[in-house]
Amino acid sequence: MIVPVSTYRLQITSAFDLDAAAAVLDYVTALGADWIYLSPLLTAEAGSDHGYDVTDHGTVDPARGGPEALARLSEQATTAGRGILVDIVPNHMGVNTPQDNAWWWDLLKLGRESRYAEAFDVDWPAGHDRVLLPVLGDGDAELEKLTVVGDELHYYDNRFPLAPGTADDGANATVVHDRQHYELVNWRRADADLNYRRFFAVNTLAGLRVEVPWVFDESHREILRWVRTGAVQGLRVDHPDGLADPGGYLDRLQAAMGGRYLLVEKILEGREQLPSNWSTDGTTGYDALADFDRVLVDPAGQERLDALEAALQAELSGADAPVSWSELVYTGKRAIADTILQSEVRRLDRLIPEVPDAVDALSELVAWFPVYRSYLPVGRHELDTAVRLARQRRPDLDATISALLPILTDPDHPAAVRFQQTSGMVMAKGVEDTAYYRYSRLTSLNEVGADPSEFAVPVDEFHRRQQTRLAVSPASQTTLSTHDTKRAEDVRSRISVIAELPDEWAAVLGTLRGLAPLGDAPFENLLWQAVVGSWPASTDRLIGYAEKASREANLSTTWTAPNEEFENAMRDLVRSLAEPGPLRDTVTAFVDRIRQAGWSNSLALKLIQLTAPGVPDVYQGSELWETSLVDPDNRRPVDYGMRREYLARVTAGWLPPVDETGAAKLLVTTRALRLRRDRPDLFRRHAPVEAFGSAAAHVVAFDRGGAVTVATRLPVALARTGWGDTTIMLAGHAWQDTLTGAHVAGGEVRLADLLARYPVALLIPASATQPESAATEEVAP
Repeated sequence: MIVPVSTYRLQITSAFDLDAAAAVLDYVTALGADWIYLSPLLTAEAGSDHGYDVTDHGTVDPARGGPEALARLSEQATTAGRGILVDIVPNHMGVNTPQDNAWWWDLLKLGRESRYAEAFDVDWPAGHDRVLLPVLGDGDAELEKLTVVGDELHYYDNRFPLAPGTADDGANATVVHDRQHYELVNWRRADADLNYRRFFAVNTLAGLRVEVPWVFDESHREILRWVRTGAVQGLRVDHPDGLADPGGYLDRLQAAMGGRYLLVEKILEGREQLPSNWSTDGTTGYDALADFDRVLVDPAGQERLDALEAALQAELSGADAPVSWSELVYTGKRAIADTILQSEVRRLDRLIPEVPDAVDALSELVAWFPVYRSYLPVGRHELDTAVRLARQRRPDLDATISALLPILTDPDHPAAVRFQQTSGMVMAKGVEDTAYYRYSRLTSLNEVGADPSEFAVPVDEFHRRQQTRLAVSPASQTTLSTHDTKRAEDVRSRISVIAELPDEWAAVLGTLRGLAPLGDAPFENLLWQAVVGSWPASTDRLIGYAEKASREANLSTTWTAPNEEFENAMRDLVRSLAEPGPLRDTVTAFVDRIRQAGWSNSLALKLIQLTAPGVPDVYQGSELWETSLVDPDNRRPVDYGMRREYLARVTAGWLPPVDETGAAKLLVTTRALRLRRDRPDLFRRHAPVEAFGSAAAHVVAFDRGGAVTVATRLPVALARTGWGDTTIMLAGHAWQDTLTGAHVAGGEVRLADLLARYPVALLIPASATQPESAATEEVAP
C-alpha cells in the first residue's frame, strides 16, 4: 500500500471542475503537497456545490468535468508524481429532484415491486405501503395544486412518476395521487412520520442499504474502476456511521480496492479510539485537530471564562445554577430525538413490539449515548453508560430500559442495528448542530470532533497523544480546516487568544452587548467571538453566519419558525459594523489588540499540524490566512493567482513579514510540506524537546527523527516578558532552520535568537539539507 505523505483538499464544483484542478496541479506540487484530495465526483443534484447528494453512481458528474476530465487530471497527476484521494458517499443519495435519480424514480413509480425497493431503507408498513414525501406547503388545499402532465404528477416545479395505468381513466390529479406508491404530505410531518431513513434530518438525502451485495456492487462499480485502473490511489468514506454494518462495509471495500489507502470520516469523542477491527488506515483527522488547538490555549483563562459563561447562561435561563456542557449536550440531543429525528426513534420503536410504549426510553438512551455509536459487539460498554445515566435521570423508565437492554445488545436484532444508526444521527444534530451553538465559553473549542468541555491540553499530554497516534494510526489524516469545520483554523487561532485575556474580553463583550443587545446572552458571546475571529469579514458573510448559528441554536429563533424581530435586530447589528461608530470601534480596537497573537497562534498551529505524526491535509487556500466561518462560507473560491505569486517569491528567497497578507503562513506551509515529502527519513518518531528557563511554558517542541519543530504558545503573556534565558536542548551538531535558512549551533539554543524573526522554527541537521529540487522548485506566476 502506498500512503500519501500529505494531501491538499480541493472542492470540485461546476465553477472549479476537474480541469481547473488539473490547472493548479503544478502549484500544489510546488507548494509541496504529495496527493490531491478531491470532494465527491459522481453525478450529483444539479447546482450542488458539495457533491454529497449523488444521483447517479455510474459516471463522473458532467458538471464537474465528466470522466474525460478525470482521466486528464489523473494523467497529469501521474506525470507529476502525485496521487489522488477521492471522497465517496455510500450512506445516501440525493432525491431532491426525483427525475434525476433513476433509482429513486423507479422506487416511486413501482413501489415495493421496484428492484430498488431493496436499495433504499424504507419502512413500508408505516406508510401503508407508500413512501411519505414531505414536500407540500401549509394549508388543506395543497393537494388541489397537483396536476397530471403526461405520465408524471407535478406539484409546482416538483415532478413525480405515475405508476403504470393509474391515470388512464382521466381521473383528477388528487385521485391519481391516491393511487401512487408515494404520498405527498406536509413538510412538517417529516419530523415524526417520515418512513425512509435519511442523512441526519435532511429529507432530500435518502439512506442506502449498501449492506445488500448488489447495492454495494452497483453503487461502487464506477468508483472501484477508478481505483483498479489507477485513476485514483485512495478513497475517503463519508459518514460510515450511518451504515448498518460499517465494519463489514469496510472489509468489502478494502478487499475490492486491493489494499489501497482508505480513510473514514469518523468522529471520535474524547479519548475514543477507532474500532481496531475496521479495515481502514485511519480517520480524516478531527481528533488531531482538537489536540492541536488545545495545546495553544492558556489553561489559566478557564476559571474566568467559566464564570462568564455561567453568568451568560444564567441570564438566558433565569436559573441560579450554571448550565454545564454535559447538560447542554443532553438537552440538545433529547430535543433532537423529540423533534426533527422523532421519526427515526418511532421507527426503532416499531421494531420492538414486545416492549410497549418505548419511545420515551429509547429517546432517553440515545440522548445519553456518550459517543456516536457502538459497533456491536464492540462498544457494548457505551450502551451500558447510556443505560446508567438514563436510569439516574429518569428512574421512572427503569423497567422499560431493562426490557430493552437484551434487545439492544443483540448484534443480530434489527432494533440493535437501527439503534446504532440512530444514535449517531442524534449525536450529530444534538451536539454539533445544536449544543455547539448554545455554548459560548471559548468557541475555538466548539469544533467538529472536539469536546468543548476540554479547555486546554498540557504540553506533556500533547506529546503523549502524538506518540499514541504515531503508534496506533500513523497513516491517519490530520487536519485544521475542512468543508465541515465550524470555524476555519485562523479564526480559531485568534479566538483562542481570548483565553489569555479573559477579563478584557468580558469587558469588551459587555460594551458590545450594551451597544447592540439581542437578549440572548450566550449567543451574543458566540456571535461576537465569530466577528472578532474573522474580522474584517463582509456584511453578507457575517449575516449568513449569524442566521445559521442562531437557528441551529434553536432558542431565540429556529429554522422552521424564524423569529423575525430577533433576526432583524441581529442583521441590523451586523450591518452597523460596516459603518463608523462605537460598535465598529470596539471590535477593531480589540482585534488590533490580539491580531499579532492570533497570527502567532496560526503559524504555530500550522507548523505543528504539518510536522506532527499522521498525514497532514491542507484545505484549499489555507496556506494563506483562512478566516472562513461555517459552510457555505468555507467553500468560497480560492485566489490561486495570488498564491502563485507569493509562492514564487518565497521560493526565490523572500522571507515575508507576519502581516495581513498571510505570506508568512505560506512560507511555513511550503517549507514543511516540501521537507516531509522530500525527506521522509526525518519524520520517524515523536520525541518531546524539553525547554528550560523563565519562559519554558511558552514553547512546544518535538523531534520527529531529525526534523525538529519549535512553536510559540501563549504569545500575549510572552510579549510581556520575552524569552529571556529560555533555551531548548538539541544534539550537538549544526542545524539549519528551513524557514529562514539560518544556521544554528547545536547544544543549548536560545529561543530569543532562534525565534527572533518568526514565532516558529523547523530545524534539520545542517548535513541533511533538502534536495536541490526542493530548494529550487518553481511555480509559474
